[in-house]
Amino acid sequence: RAVREGYRSRAAYKLREIQERFRVIRDNDNVLDLGAAPGSWLQVARSLTGGKVVGIDLSPIAPLEGVTTITADLTNPSLWREVSALMGIVNVVVSDAAPKLSGHRSYDQARSIELGEQALAFACNVLKPGGNLVMKSFQGEDFDHLLNEVKQYFLSVKTYRSNASRKGSSEVYIIAKNFAGAGNEA
Repeated sequence: RAVREGYRSRAAYKLREIQERFRVIRDNDNVLDLGAAPGSWLQVARSLTGGKVVGIDLSPIAPLEGVTTITADLTNPSLWREVSALMGIVNVVVSDAAPKLSGHRSYDQARSIELGEQALAFACNVLKPGGNLVMKSFQGEDFDHLLNEVKQYFLSVKTYRSNASRKGSSEVYIIAKNFAGAGNEA
């Protein structure tokens, strides 16, 4: 279905579903996608906003019209300044990033939490007040710690399981709205 509808992967349906339910991206928002390859979330974001759309990934992303891509490691702090200079205001950060799966559930879950913490740190350094964050994680023993960390920075935080996720997946999305900065105890 994704190929037939012109998407690079079926992950596009996850962001579309999240958007329908939570309205995280508005008409003129500037959207940053972390872990953006192969680019299906960039395609969806581009269709939802007239603002700037930028994607970052370790792997190169094939060009998309109206989208800027950066091949880089999101843990590099100098990238925060580069993104801010390129985008100006960042209204929304999305991340469907996942670790390369090893098949060892606890190891994969720990790596997913680490990616989530990196995405949160990036978002906290580039998001404008009132901005939104959507990120994927895997449920497991450290998930509540990550969720509580996100709640320190956003006024509204919810979790969501996409209908487009594979059956039996521990994949869950954290939907964080209204960035308030450090010290928020929502």
